[in-house]
Amino acid sequence: MDKLKMMSKDKTQENFEILQRLFPNAVTETITGYDEDGKAIVERAIDKDVLQQEINAAVVESKDERYQFTWPDKKRAIVSANAPINKTLRPCREESVDFDNTENLYIEGDNLEVLKLLQETYLGKIKMIYIDPPYNTGKDFVYSDKYSISPDEWDEMSGELDEYGNRLTQNNESNGRFHTDWLNMIYPRLKIARDLLTDDGVIFISIDNNEVGSLSKICDEIFSEKNCIGQIVLQTATDNNPCQINTEHEYMLCYSKNKTLLSVWASPSEKAERISEKYLQLKKEYGNDTQSIQKELRIWIKKYRNDLQGVTHYDNVDERGVFHDGDIANTVFGGYKYDIIHPLTGKPCKIPEKGFRFPKETMFEMIQNGDIMFGKDETTLIKPKKRLENAKDVLRSIIYEDGRASTKQFEQLMSRDIFQNPKSPTVLERLIGFVVQPDDIVMDFFSGSGTTAESVYRLNANRKLHIKNIMVQLPENLDETLLLSDSRTKKTIKNAIRFLDSINKPHTICEIGKERIRRAGTKIKSETGTEIDYGFRVLKLDSSNMKDVYYNPADFSKNLLDTTIDNIKDDRTPEDLLFQVMLDLGVLLSEKIEESEIAGKKVFNVADGFLIACFDTDVNEEVITAVAKQQPIYFVMRDSSLSTDTTATNFDQIFETYSPDTVRKVI
Repeated sequence: MDKLKMMSKDKTQENFEILQRLFPNAVTETITGYDEDGKAIVERAIDKDVLQQEINAAVVESKDERYQFTWPDKKRAIVSANAPINKTLRPCREESVDFDNTENLYIEGDNLEVLKLLQETYLGKIKMIYIDPPYNTGKDFVYSDKYSISPDEWDEMSGELDEYGNRLTQNNESNGRFHTDWLNMIYPRLKIARDLLTDDGVIFISIDNNEVGSLSKICDEIFSEKNCIGQIVLQTATDNNPCQINTEHEYMLCYSKNKTLLSVWASPSEKAERISEKYLQLKKEYGNDTQSIQKELRIWIKKYRNDLQGVTHYDNVDERGVFHDGDIANTVFGGYKYDIIHPLTGKPCKIPEKGFRFPKETMFEMIQNGDIMFGKDETTLIKPKKRLENAKDVLRSIIYEDGRASTKQFEQLMSRDIFQNPKSPTVLERLIGFVVQPDDIVMDFFSGSGTTAESVYRLNANRKLHIKNIMVQLPENLDETLLLSDSRTKKTIKNAIRFLDSINKPHTICEIGKERIRRAGTKIKSETGTEIDYGFRVLKLDSSNMKDVYYNPADFSKNLLDTTIDNIKDDRTPEDLLFQVMLDLGVLLSEKIEESEIAGKKVFNVADGFLIACFDTDVNEEVITAVAKQQPIYFVMRDSSLSTDTTATNFDQIFETYSPDTVRKVI
């Protein structure tokens, strides 16, 4: 049993730990001396300037800078991550797939603004994030976030605002702020992303040589160096560009929100499953003739050794199945030493120099269960049998994936040369499979061609995990991008535009992504026959549904404050209002929505009565009574939408009678 501390809490340390958890980038370490063994004595403290920057909307300037990773406008990038916005997400049923039943989301818009809108509703709810951001090669287009002036001022001055309200610019190496602009782009997005992760959540970030060093430092600051899981080298096809060293790889950085909460990553081995299927086929043919089964199995494994890398050593067969012979010796000197009698010679078997790794009781149990392999006589070391059914796939630091295969797979699904370097759904499926559990959420806020969504579909179809996905992508206007691109990119964009014309879709990256997800779902369903959620709700970033008077009534003249004047924009639908309310109340945007009619008024029921909303005017007591009887947690309606003064007078009494705990709100 644990002992009682029998003393009051150390509030100083407790407060420090809270701040460290909330703001890991504010923790500093200073060497104050050395102990008698020469080990550094490290004092940890909170950097007040960084902390103040986190909780103060104003830019905090400090002349007393410590060693840190910094760049121009970094403090404004922090402010940008924390600054509020008056925007919303509007549903688009006609572009969605199975809108009413799906739990997947496809969101169009600047991902920084989208992340801000999601940060309360999805706070601590995302199990895994994968992103493939611009690599900053000198040819990439990056989000042009400007911090010295407001976004509206920048748009007006620069004219770099496309028809969808997005700011996108090419980051050329000749740009004096080449690295700065990229760092200012990625920093606030990762900062919000960390808050979205569950406590045991992880993020994978694809990157190449250009910014891998800077990205590592940013992630060390945002997620804390102690939460770095590692770096994966993704070996791809050789780069044929003549240079000193031909680049054959990219990187994936992996960080967790709290590494101490993670279990060992292992998943069922698909390669081992293939061997198991072959074994069962041979067993039907040869029965209990284990020697013939082993001989034929080894021939088959040798034939397919390239496809079975990592499990080809599982080539022994006994009456219980397939196994490989492991090592019986202890890993260090000082292992167990005792006699094991050879079943044929009756003499003690050879003991490893370092001793056995298993205690005597365990060893004899393994012998009894047939899990020890003896040699022809006592001079040969015994070996443990590692059973095929226990084989696990582990995530290794080097993964080989020919990028050309991913491109070919994408082109077979879509069309040739319409998207450069799509990511491999096979690799992403493996990554996701190591991390997620049933009902988890996976997010990609640089979703591009939609590879992550396809990977989730495949994993759900194969393992029935019911993982949900959220894709976020800027609706980059390809017609505008075409004007700024190099010759190779121009060819791809022209092909993409022709493809989109052939399916009667607007010329944006999002249309390619959505079409790819639709086709991938259809293909996976036809291949597997598995009924899973292949749908997605399309939501589009837009300005708030509310007029300016709603937010700043004091700035308008009295006649505009007349209660008969509607504070909702004329072009917004009741469903538009519903989704903004869901964001405001923290209701998942994938929740089930049921629409009904009560006394001629449209009523929304979200998440089985968690939220009920009615945005019609002239709402009477019949509607209010029917809603109250359903006892929702929240009820939302328009301000001054009640039909009569009597209804308004009786409103609270009706709820006090039928559902006193319902939180009533107006917009």
